[in-house]
Amino acid sequence: MTALLSAEWLKIRSVRSTTWCVSLTIALSVGLAYLVGLSFRTNFPDLPPDQRATFDPLFATFYSLTIGQLALVVLAVLLVTGEYSTGTIRASLTATPRRGRFYAAKAGTGTLLAAAVAMVTVLATFAAAQAGLGPHATSPRADGVPAAAAGACLYLMLIYLFATGLAALLRNAIPALGILLPLLFLGSQGLGNVPKLKTVTQYLPDQTGMVIMHIVGQANDPRFARPYGPWAGLGLTALWTAAALLAGYLAMRHRDT
Repeated sequence: MTALLSAEWLKIRSVRSTTWCVSLTIALSVGLAYLVGLSFRTNFPDLPPDQRATFDPLFATFYSLTIGQLALVVLAVLLVTGEYSTGTIRASLTATPRRGRFYAAKAGTGTLLAAAVAMVTVLATFAAAQAGLGPHATSPRADGVPAAAAGACLYLMLIYLFATGLAALLRNAIPALGILLPLLFLGSQGLGNVPKLKTVTQYLPDQTGMVIMHIVGQANDPRFARPYGPWAGLGLTALWTAAALLAGYLAMRHRDT
C-alpha cells in the first residue's frame, strides 16, 4: 500500500493542473474573504439595528469557501478522469490488478492533499476576513469559531472526496464537472434558500455542510432554518461522500477500462 500511495502522490505532483487548482482554491477563498469582510465593514453602519445586533462575523469569514471549493472540485475530477482520457488507467490497473487497493490509494492520497489544502485555506481565509471586517472582526478563540474552522476543513475534505467518487463513477471530466459545478455553485448562491426548492435542496451535500460554517443565515429565521444541527449536517455531507465513493468503487470494479 505504501508503494501505491507513493505512486499516486507522484501522479498528483506531475499533473500541471494540481498547482493551478490548489493555488486558485487558496487565492479565491482568501481574496474573496477579504473583500466580503470589507464590504460588511463598509456597509455595517447602514444595516438596520436588528441586523447589527445579530451580525455574525463568521458568515463573512467562510462565505468565500463556496467559491474556492470549485477549484478543489475541479482538481479532484481531473486527477481521476485524467487517467481515463489518456488511457494510462490500463497501465495503472495492470500494475495493480486489485482495483479496490488502487482506488483506496487514490482516495487516500487525495484525502491527504485535500486536508493540507483545507487547513491552509481555512486559516488564511479566517485571517483575511478578519482583516477586512476590522472592528467587527472576531477572535480565533471566540465562541463557535473553533468548531466552524474545524467544520470548514472537514467540509472541504469531504467535498473533494465526493467529487472523487463521482468522477470515478462517470470516468469523464465533462459530465462530472457538468453536474458538480452547477450543483455547488447554484446551490451555494441562493437556490438552497428558495422556499419551494428548499425542502429538497437543504439536503444536498453543500447545503448540509454550510450550517457548521455559519453561512446559511440566522437559525431563528425560517428562511434559513434547517431541521438538523451543524454536526448532523456535516454528517449528512459525509453520507453523500460515502455514497459517491462507493458508487465510484463499484463502477471501477465492474467496468472495463
